[in-house]
Amino acid sequence: MNALKDHIQLGEARLDVFSGIISEHDQKIASYTMIMAPRKRNRHALGFLCCFGGSDLPEINLKDNNPLQFLEFSVPIPPAEELNARFSELVDELDLTDKNREAMFALPPEKKWQIYCSKKKEQEDPNKLATSWPDYYIDRINSMAAMQTLYAFDEEETEMKNKIVEDLKTALRTQPMRFVTRFIELDGLSCLLNFLKSMDYETSESRIHTSVIGCIKALMNNSQGRAHVLAHPESINIISQSLRTENIKTKIAVLEILGAVCLVPDGHKKVLQAMLHYQVYAAERTRFQTLLNELDRSMGRYRDEVNLKTAIMSFINAVLNAGAGEDNLEFRLHLRYEFLMLGIQPVIDKLRGHENATLDRHLDFFEMVRNEDDLELAKRFDLIHIDTKSASQMFELIKKRLKHTDAYPYLLSILQHCLQMPYKRNGGNFQQWQLLDRILQQIVLQDERGEDPDIAPLENFNVKNIIKMLVNENEVKQWRDQAEKFRKDHAELMSRLEKKERECETKTQEKDEMMKTLNKMKDKLQKESLELRQTRDQMNDLVAQLNEFSQGGSISFPPPPPPPPGGPLALSSSHTSENLPPLPPPLPFSSCPPPPAPPPPPGGPPPPPGAPPFFSMGMPPPSTATFSSSGTSLKKKSIPQPSHPLKSFNWAKLSEERIHGTIWNEIDDLKAFKVLDLEDFEKMFSAYQRHQDLLTNPSSCKQKEMGSTEDLYLSTRKVKELSVIDGRRAQNCVILLSKLKLSNEEIRQAILKMDEQEDLAKDMLEQLLKFVPEKSDTDLLEEHKHEIERMARADRFLFEMSRIDHYQQRLQALFFKKKFPERLAEAKPKVEAILLASKELIRSKRLRQLLEVVLAFGNYMNKGQRGSAYGFKVSSLNKIADTKSSIDRNITLLHYLIMIFEKNYPDILDIQSELQHLPEAAKVNLVELEKEVNNIKTGLKAVEAELDYQKRRMRESGDRFVPVMSDFITVASFSFSELEDLLNEARDKYAKALKHFGESEGKMQPDEFFGIFDTFLQSFAEAKQDLENMRKKKEEEERRARMEAMLKEQREKERRQKKAKAGSISEESGEFDDLVSALRSGEVFDKDLSKLKRNRKRSGNQGLETSRERVVTKLNY
Repeated sequence: MNALKDHIQLGEARLDVFSGIISEHDQKIASYTMIMAPRKRNRHALGFLCCFGGSDLPEINLKDNNPLQFLEFSVPIPPAEELNARFSELVDELDLTDKNREAMFALPPEKKWQIYCSKKKEQEDPNKLATSWPDYYIDRINSMAAMQTLYAFDEEETEMKNKIVEDLKTALRTQPMRFVTRFIELDGLSCLLNFLKSMDYETSESRIHTSVIGCIKALMNNSQGRAHVLAHPESINIISQSLRTENIKTKIAVLEILGAVCLVPDGHKKVLQAMLHYQVYAAERTRFQTLLNELDRSMGRYRDEVNLKTAIMSFINAVLNAGAGEDNLEFRLHLRYEFLMLGIQPVIDKLRGHENATLDRHLDFFEMVRNEDDLELAKRFDLIHIDTKSASQMFELIKKRLKHTDAYPYLLSILQHCLQMPYKRNGGNFQQWQLLDRILQQIVLQDERGEDPDIAPLENFNVKNIIKMLVNENEVKQWRDQAEKFRKDHAELMSRLEKKERECETKTQEKDEMMKTLNKMKDKLQKESLELRQTRDQMNDLVAQLNEFSQGGSISFPPPPPPPPGGPLALSSSHTSENLPPLPPPLPFSSCPPPPAPPPPPGGPPPPPGAPPFFSMGMPPPSTATFSSSGTSLKKKSIPQPSHPLKSFNWAKLSEERIHGTIWNEIDDLKAFKVLDLEDFEKMFSAYQRHQDLLTNPSSCKQKEMGSTEDLYLSTRKVKELSVIDGRRAQNCVILLSKLKLSNEEIRQAILKMDEQEDLAKDMLEQLLKFVPEKSDTDLLEEHKHEIERMARADRFLFEMSRIDHYQQRLQALFFKKKFPERLAEAKPKVEAILLASKELIRSKRLRQLLEVVLAFGNYMNKGQRGSAYGFKVSSLNKIADTKSSIDRNITLLHYLIMIFEKNYPDILDIQSELQHLPEAAKVNLVELEKEVNNIKTGLKAVEAELDYQKRRMRESGDRFVPVMSDFITVASFSFSELEDLLNEARDKYAKALKHFGESEGKMQPDEFFGIFDTFLQSFAEAKQDLENMRKKKEEEERRARMEAMLKEQREKERRQKKAKAGSISEESGEFDDLVSALRSGEVFDKDLSKLKRNRKRSGNQGLETSRERVVTKLNY
């Protein structure tokens, strides 16, 4: 293949040489004759391509009756180094092999210079300027594809369109390599494929269709172009769609391309995929149906009919014997059976009547390869022939082969299950048999790597892996169980690892915050110590002066002011006076807490629902009076008692004092008890609940009340649960607990230890706060605390959490601690954005210059009261774009300003670099920000209050609230004070910014003020882009006008000329054309055919042909 390719390319290169130096008359006579050397083949199919690997090199002869007439070159030959450099660029475009490149460089300098000048002259030809690049053809073909659906072309227009496509085909064959490369880079292949997909019926039957297929064929004649076509995911599929046309030349061209693609590496499977795609596209019943119909159809025109049938048979032989069919007997038998089921054998017998040598060569090859394959299959069963039409004979062969093997029981099982498959007389259930057939096909064809040579009917069906699983089924089960165990262990370890990582991350973050706080406190302490020393020096001076005055007169001074807090003051006795009052004692860093208050009684009621955070417990309400206001005692009611606890009714009970004089004096509920079915009521509203509430299925109440067998069975297995909490709330609580994956005791310990091990995530804490036991819940649960073992999960959880002192306050403090860094991290950037944006607006020189220009234009445009302004409100900036030009409504005053800036103030165009924090500041609502800061402050105070309470009470074992929250309060308070200071600074700077731009303080919020500038900067950037787009559009229009003028001039030249001049490069076929030609003539199968004939002759001498009538067996399918 490489050798032939080298000679072809060398021949093309030599032709390029001759094209520049042979006269026009001699060029018409010159031609090449390829004398193909005999080719060898190792096995059945593909030793056929001399162009893809033959060892014998073709000879290239030039037939010429007239002597060459060399041109005289007026340009002198440059120095050798420059000549070789120029010549190297020219050779690179010829896509030659290393061997042929060496041959070209071995030419004499005069020859090199002649070749170079000839090519240079051709490239500078003004008549070929428009068509020397693929851009022209791609644009025209795209236009053709777009316009063919709008209206039909007349004959002249169609001829012109066809000429464009033909010119492209010629250019792809004759132009230098850079043309093909440029065509590929511009996605010219997709242009051609889109044309094929979108063409209408008239176009598909015209010569344009044939020419487009010819363009693809010409592209594939180049190694780079062929690789590009094969790499395209849809190219072969779209090409196969052209088989649906009635144009015989188009069909032949498509079949030649598909047949040749079968012979190139990785092309065979693409062709099979394309035929499957065509089956769906053409609504075929089976694959290859259209080809067999065309093969059997008579057309009346002998030459066209023979050419088409020859192309079809060459394609069929290529499909059968190329790719996997070269070495895989099973694949050839499988694919050939598709053609035999479509009735190809009678058609072949019919084609013999054409008596065409080329067609007969293809028919002979098909039948002889088939006979060889049948013989090889029969040898596997020690037979001469297997009648594949006889089901009984094939079954007997399989039975004989497997009868005494371990596989025989599985054969019987297969047959038994086949007997059980659904059966209908009309064959309506053939899909099950089709599925079985496809599974067997993949089992037979799939190779050791799990790859299918044909298109796999069943995806993800790896026979090798399935067999391995069947062989080691028990081991696989053990491995699966072990893998499941490992997965669970791994999941548990990962959960523990994540938990430890969260714990480590939290501890690290707390440590970093504490170190930052410590360093800041050290700095603050040093600063205050310095101030303290200065104050001491001042006090010592004052004391000395006071002593002097005391000794010299009776003037008295008030005592010096006490020192500022922040550290102890220790003055030596030498610096003090006995007459001075003693200094106040130093303030300690942390005062000792007062003695703890007596602890509250155990089991005290928690704070009422809806109370503010850390609501402190108050005094219990006074007991209700047992007598009415009239002094008469109400009659004691004798209310029946239920046999077991019932659900509670959450009502607001009237006290006995308020009953007198109301309607309740006239009501006697004891009468109602006489008519009520209390037993049924107990069943309906019992506090004991099964897992499925009866209320959710009222229709089953009667059955369960009657006591079905199933109900009795379930009642023995399910323990009744006590639930007094609202059903929906209890259900949501159970869902939350299942997500936590912690026991009640683990949750309790986590809350007592303030979640030092990070068991409770922030979102889980937030959900837990929704399920804090209310007072009513606590009262109900306390009534049933002796039945704690039978409590439902949610009830027991709420009961156990209610036993934790200040459970709600602890939970809120823990949640605040976890959310504090996040809330601080959200608030601080907003404060910084206001601060930095205010500074940027005040300092920006570009903004000052921009406002100066705007003010100048405004005063220039406005007269009267609106003119002669010294300044304007910043909101006016966003009205600049409202003023439009009188000449061009697309141009606004803002566009014009930018043009002025580009010309006179280019530095202003980069104004956004000085105002980088404006977008963030424009999003900040100062009111909401201050509200959030106040909320954080309130939360800190609440935590401090709870910390004071916890310090006063007796702590139980494992309670870590005080040490954990003490450390947190120390760090958090300092961090929050920084945020407050930053917020105050931002307020001051923002007020200065308002004043700086003449805006009233307090009337404009930061989001409004900064939003004005942010909106203006966005409009400024959009206007800049608009101007850039306008310039590009104008340049594109000018370029298009020049191109249209050039094309118009070219079109006029073409119309004046009846015939276009032939290209300077001969349209010789490349290697892909040689492949198509060898496939069409049948030469590609010559060696296989000769080998088969020799084998058949030897087989006849050995008596193996007794059952055959002729060398080519006729099988009636």
